[in-house]
Amino acid sequence: MNARTPQPGIKAAGDPKKSAAILTGTAYRSYNVASVWEHNALLSEAQERAVDGIAALCSQRPLPEHVSAEQAISGKAEASALEDKGEPISSGALEEVVLQNSSQFYRWHTELEAARTLETEQKYRNYADALKGHLTSCDDLLEKVDSTLGGFDMLKTQHRNVSAKTRALHESCERLVEEKERLVDFAEALRSKLAYFDELERIASQFHSGVMAVDSDHFLPILHRLDECITYVASNPQYADSSAYASKFRQLHGRALATVRAKVQQVMRHAAEQVQAAIVEAKASSSARRNAEDGGTPTGNGLVRSRSGNAKVPLAEGAETALLYVRFRAAAEPGLKGLLAGVVARAKRPEYAQLLADCQRVYCEVRLGLVAEITADRIAEYAREPLPSLTRSGCSYLMQVCQMEHQLFDHFFPESDPESGSLAPLMDPLCTILYDALRPVFIQLQSLDELCGLVDILQHEVLEEQLGRRGDAVAPLRPVLLRILADVQERLTFRAQAFIKEEVTGFQPKPEDLDYPNKLSRLAEDPDSAAPDTQAEQLPLMTDNGHGPTAQDSMRESSMNAYSTWYPPVQRTLLCLSKLYRCVEPKVFAGLAQDAVSSCTTAVQLAARAVGRRSSSMDGQLFLIKQLLILREQIAPFEADFSVTEKDLDFTHMRDHLRRILAGQASLFALSAENAMVQFMSRGAPRLMENMIDSKKELEKLLKATCEVFIMAVTKLTVEPMLSFITKVTAVRVASSLNPGRRLREQAFAAPERLEEMAVRVRDALQQALPEVVAKMRLYLNNPATHAILFKPIKSNIAEAHGQISSLLQTEYTPEEAARVPLTSPQQLAALLDSLC
Repeated sequence: MNARTPQPGIKAAGDPKKSAAILTGTAYRSYNVASVWEHNALLSEAQERAVDGIAALCSQRPLPEHVSAEQAISGKAEASALEDKGEPISSGALEEVVLQNSSQFYRWHTELEAARTLETEQKYRNYADALKGHLTSCDDLLEKVDSTLGGFDMLKTQHRNVSAKTRALHESCERLVEEKERLVDFAEALRSKLAYFDELERIASQFHSGVMAVDSDHFLPILHRLDECITYVASNPQYADSSAYASKFRQLHGRALATVRAKVQQVMRHAAEQVQAAIVEAKASSSARRNAEDGGTPTGNGLVRSRSGNAKVPLAEGAETALLYVRFRAAAEPGLKGLLAGVVARAKRPEYAQLLADCQRVYCEVRLGLVAEITADRIAEYAREPLPSLTRSGCSYLMQVCQMEHQLFDHFFPESDPESGSLAPLMDPLCTILYDALRPVFIQLQSLDELCGLVDILQHEVLEEQLGRRGDAVAPLRPVLLRILADVQERLTFRAQAFIKEEVTGFQPKPEDLDYPNKLSRLAEDPDSAAPDTQAEQLPLMTDNGHGPTAQDSMRESSMNAYSTWYPPVQRTLLCLSKLYRCVEPKVFAGLAQDAVSSCTTAVQLAARAVGRRSSSMDGQLFLIKQLLILREQIAPFEADFSVTEKDLDFTHMRDHLRRILAGQASLFALSAENAMVQFMSRGAPRLMENMIDSKKELEKLLKATCEVFIMAVTKLTVEPMLSFITKVTAVRVASSLNPGRRLREQAFAAPERLEEMAVRVRDALQQALPEVVAKMRLYLNNPATHAILFKPIKSNIAEAHGQISSLLQTEYTPEEAARVPLTSPQQLAALLDSLC
């Protein structure tokens, strides 16, 4: 039987419980697992028989060769183990064992376990022996490593020393390099600073060698370098000999600028000589041609005198442009090309600014010598025309000249400041030529129309349109043109004052001027018969916007000629103001307007008194109201203040101080503040009194007062008996309150008969006198609105007088007595008054 397969009838172990009690730990748990498995996996008898059959069959088959070899090796190992233990092992002891009983099985099992244990331990022994060998090798290796690490430590120490020496060498090298760079930079900085000082000899040598010629291409760069040297030396005064070098540099710089100045002057004068020669030649040819045409006699400077007069013939305008500008530019540009541009580019420095100003002054002098004579001839030619044509033509020609000169100036002096007034030395004399031609003419003008026309030309056509359109090119003309305009306005102001004094204040009315109301009656009957003043015909009707008549004005005036009913001073005052309104300054106009309106008001008052003496007081009042209304209406559109402030010295308080001194009340010899002279000097100084005079407000006050006087006059004319009766009644009632006496109707003036006569007289006045007054009002005041405004208080006064009389009749008289008084009823009175409106 094979040792690996126990017999079926033999139990491999004794009692399971005893066997399990002997085992512990993992073996015990394994045993329990096996016993549980065997218990749960019991084989049936048939299964056991099948297993026995398979075992029997397997026992008869030989083992494979590799299994036999392994068993032989393991047997040898077991035999060697047994030999080590001192127990003999046969070669087939473990291969094929026949177990007869359980003791043999246990023995066999023990031997098998020992062999297996021996086999297992042998592997570990072999591994331990190998490890011991490795340990021995490692000990040897560690000895070698220790010796190697010692060598490494020595190398590390040596490397550290070498690194320290190398680092020190590098730092020394870097320090030397930095020192070298610093020295190089210092040398370069020193060389750059010394270069400015070294330039002195080089530039001075170039001055003496002729390289500094203005025509040379090296002049401007050398001049620029000289500027840099001067700036550098001046900004570093701490350097040795900097002041000496600065003075030498400035001396060279001054010589260079003087050379530039001389060069510019030379080129400009040479170009002017060429242009002057060409002008003389052109004038000579023109003179010869004119002489051949009209037999004139040639004069100097190429001009010609005709046989009919001494007028000079100037150059044609095309020839002027070609000679004065094109020829001059062609002659001067080659010599100054780039030079003046370089000077303008450096104009921020004071010395170059002065040089530029000198060059511009030379330029203006040269150009003035060329243009002045031709401009004077041209203005003289325009002076033969009327003043407006002279003003237009002269200003237009001067603007053309100024524009051409501005273009030529910009060509030679590019990027110059247009507001610096550089062209003033040239343009002011040219403008003075026009000013000298205009002033003697307009200073003799007497007509306001011509002066106003001249102001309009200068303000709108010249200053606003032409100067505004041409821009900065003609800006130099503005000061002179404003001066001319100011002189013309001053002349206009003087003539306006003279006009007001002569034509308004000093007006002497003719009989036909005061022929009122006949003049109005004739005009109402025949409107075409009016012969208004010539000046009045030129005066437009003013409206609220100041631009002319409106439909309302036309309706108000109806078919009548508005100006024919105006008093001549009123016409002339409004004519003068309408002309001056847009031609003088607002402050000047306000003063003139105040004077004119005040004078006109005074003249109208005098005329009203004359009309009152000639016709009636009511005609004078209506005349005054009419003219004042016209004056107020026509001055309303003027946006001006009709007031002036008069300043006077008031000496009235000085009389008190003088009276006290003469009376001995104040001592002249007192040594205190009570001294008469001290008080006189401190308190007796004249006082400045300001008095504001507003002619427009005075006009309103006068108009209001005149209307009130007229209203009261018409009221008295109509209801004078009633007013007298009411006055007496008031006096009686006052007396009765102090001393009671008779009743009102018992008074003589209050008898019913007297009341009846009073009522008849008032009724006759209402039916006869009042309509005549209303017709006269319509004759003077043909505006229905004005008529209604003026008649309204008259109606109120008449109605109030009737109402008071009616009240007295009801309270103081019996009904029979009241019925005897033919007093107009309120309804009849209202209907009558409304019919008159």
